[in-house]
Amino acid sequence: MPDPVHIAAIDAGSNAVRLSVARAYSALDIEPLTTERFPLRLGEGVFVRHRFSEELLKKGVKAFQRLREIMDDFGVTKYRAVATSATREAQNRNTFIHRVKHASGLRLEVISAKEESRLGRVAALAAMGPGAQPRCIVDLGGGSLELSILRDHTIVQGAQLPIGTVRLMTTLNIPGVIRPVQAEQVRRYVRALLESRLPNRLNLADEMAVALGGNAETLANVAPGPRQEGLPSIEVALLRERLPDILQRDLRDRMKAYGVRRDRADVMAIAAIIFLTVARYLNVRRFMIPSVGIREGLLLETAYEAFSRKEPHRYNAEARRMLLSTRNFGRRLEYDQQHAEHVRELSLMLFDQLQAVHHLPQQARVQLESGALLHDVGHRVSHRGHHKHGEYLALNGDIPGLEGRDRSMVGAIVRYHNRKSEPASHHPSYSALNNNDKRIARRLAAILRIAEGLDHSHRQRVENIRTSFQRGGVTLQVHARGDATEDLRDAQRAADLFEKEFHVQVYFRRPEPA
Repeated sequence: MPDPVHIAAIDAGSNAVRLSVARAYSALDIEPLTTERFPLRLGEGVFVRHRFSEELLKKGVKAFQRLREIMDDFGVTKYRAVATSATREAQNRNTFIHRVKHASGLRLEVISAKEESRLGRVAALAAMGPGAQPRCIVDLGGGSLELSILRDHTIVQGAQLPIGTVRLMTTLNIPGVIRPVQAEQVRRYVRALLESRLPNRLNLADEMAVALGGNAETLANVAPGPRQEGLPSIEVALLRERLPDILQRDLRDRMKAYGVRRDRADVMAIAAIIFLTVARYLNVRRFMIPSVGIREGLLLETAYEAFSRKEPHRYNAEARRMLLSTRNFGRRLEYDQQHAEHVRELSLMLFDQLQAVHHLPQQARVQLESGALLHDVGHRVSHRGHHKHGEYLALNGDIPGLEGRDRSMVGAIVRYHNRKSEPASHHPSYSALNNNDKRIARRLAAILRIAEGLDHSHRQRVENIRTSFQRGGVTLQVHARGDATEDLRDAQRAADLFEKEFHVQVYFRRPEPA
């Protein structure tokens, strides 16, 4: 197993700059280590004057120098630092980026509103797990509001609105007590932009809606709803009831009454109006709060990148000879070549995309490929117990280049390619392996089982697979032509060994046609 990697994510938002440091053992196993927050309020000057002031630039540079010190203390080797709407709109953003780079060595990347929305969505879906089915994700920041309408974890409609809390507070000049006429002005502003960007209103009364951002977490304490799957929520009716009290308080009263920082107290009233306006427009009754955001999305993708193979697989002469002999052996036994080759392709897709989870060496890929080609050769002897007959043929057949450890490994993969046989110490191929190789054989067989299930019909309907990782789960998005219901059903049944080996749950999804 590879050593853990220390990773970091920085989100330079309109309200604050935040750092998260974590230790990643794989793409699925990320341990938080520390967080840091600097209330820089980058958007305060930008949304009015469209420039960072010299004072703010100096504070920003000092903040990033401190963040770099923290990252160095934890031995961070991989990171991603992004800036959002305030920096996007600052006319002197290049000066800010250059000074940060010069002073701290950190490369600050200005991301688009679409990328900002995507990272938040990745974090939310990962935190809630593949079993959750949110229909709407609302990400409210200091500079913008990101709305994503989903179906089966796939975005079907999205909008990025310039109505962040800091933006509205500074442009409308309402930092403290908010009078009814000012509240109505904010409400109409938000409603007008919603109508222009999301003209087809949805009724989400019975659907799951999710809210992201520090303001959402604050309001979940102000108007708490019932917890679902361990997550807090905002009860919309209760927030509407408590809104007048929030609006009429000044900053000091809000800080004392709600136990919040000053830079949260001055925007929480505007945030409440925005969430209530969105809730009324989409008929949302409750917002779930997974307490994640852009940083968690960055950490997930940084961990995946750290453990993924960068260069393409290149087989040496021995590996190529082994695969050629395996194919020739299958042809001599008149195997179903189309099915075997398709299962081989699906197996390799899964192996490559799951590299960040399984950490298996390149030779394991060759063994998987050979096992996939031979998984059904036992049918030549008998359909009944073909997995056992296939193991015998793999161990004893004339296959030049398939020798020693490789032959035992391929025999075990063939033996366990379906649910009719579980790994056992008395099986010939499995017993010939050491403990580490037994673990590799089980993991390769687990991958092959899913691939074989995806062509259960022998009609090669599945054309592509895309994997994603969530809390305690792996999602396989399957792209297929025609009716692949039978294949997906069998693949789901065949995922039991994978779930046992990797301690995750496997979900299969098929995107709806565009």
